[in-house]
Amino acid sequence: MSRGPGLWQSLWGIDVREVRCYLTSMKTTVSSKGQVVLPAELRDRDRIVPGQQFSIERLDPGEYLLKKLAGSENAGLVDWLLACPEKGWFQPLASESTDTLSTSKL
Repeated sequence: MSRGPGLWQSLWGIDVREVRCYLTSMKTTVSSKGQVVLPAELRDRDRIVPGQQFSIERLDPGEYLLKKLAGSENAGLVDWLLACPEKGWFQPLASESTDTLSTSKL
């Protein structure tokens, strides 16, 4: 099979790389605190929520790879339960620190 320009480019003169760049490439600014804001369109599309963790890799000077890390298996469960339509159904339990437990009681 030939690895030529591809069907889209040969039929309509479309460069798929340019289309992909147009659909996924956006501009953002680094804040004075060194923070990079992801545009809302990307956050919504990829279900990125506050506190979401990412890994970042420096590929070359000025070129970086940002990857969304998988959340925990039950991430958002408490929020989901608290949003239950039947108010008062889910009540979070108060928890205590395990730092004060004595090993003699175990």
